[in-house]
Amino acid sequence: MTIHATAIVDPQADIDPSVEIGPFSVIGPNVRIDAGTIVKSHVVINGHTRIGKNNEIFQFASVGEANQDKKYKGEPTELVIGDNNVIRESATLHRGTVQDTGITRIGSGNLFMACSHVGHDCVVGDNNILANYVALAGHVTVGDSVILGGYTGIHQFCQIASFSMCGMGSMVTKDIPRYVMVSGDPAKAHGMNFEGMRRRGMDKQVIRALREAYKYIYMKGLKLDAAVQELEQGLVQDVDEVRLFVESIKQSKRGIIR
Repeated sequence: MTIHATAIVDPQADIDPSVEIGPFSVIGPNVRIDAGTIVKSHVVINGHTRIGKNNEIFQFASVGEANQDKKYKGEPTELVIGDNNVIRESATLHRGTVQDTGITRIGSGNLFMACSHVGHDCVVGDNNILANYVALAGHVTVGDSVILGGYTGIHQFCQIASFSMCGMGSMVTKDIPRYVMVSGDPAKAHGMNFEGMRRRGMDKQVIRALREAYKYIYMKGLKLDAAVQELEQGLVQDVDEVRLFVESIKQSKRGIIR
């Protein structure tokens, strides 16, 4: 284990011998850090926080600190982080509340750019990008391979489905269906991330079907229930990706951005 002489690491913390901890960082007693993770200078990791393998945490990040919910009374809630995440300068990741599951949960392969924020009780999947100053309020769910442009704000309890995208400065107050691109304040839908689909090698026929499905939801002037019903009677039965798109709409509790 490489711990700089100026770092403060509580003796009760469970730190793998391969972990590196830089100067002036502070690690609390209930922290567990797995193999290969690098903690750079001036990082604070606190609370009941579990960090997986091969993460990289940059200077001035605050990881696992008490959340900003006024109902929080110091309960031993958690922050759980997977593997291979990059947490850049001054990012803040807070632990959960007992009013929810008590856990803020982050998957693997994510990039949290400088000054991004993950609020209490959020669930963030894998391979997402949160650009500078993105803020997730409490109880937000983010799927996989989502891109949130700089200065995007996500309202509490929103669901951001996999493979969706937010343009810079988006203010999101409703759910974003799978594959959909939004931008603006308030955010509105502006098509699907077809270029991202092509880069991932998605079949042309699948992209064509998703393009048609998008038209039913957003461009034909149908009420949402009617549009979903039309898709369920047709494209959903033929294309799995369309089925997943429709499911992300049906699972919405706040209503979708249209």
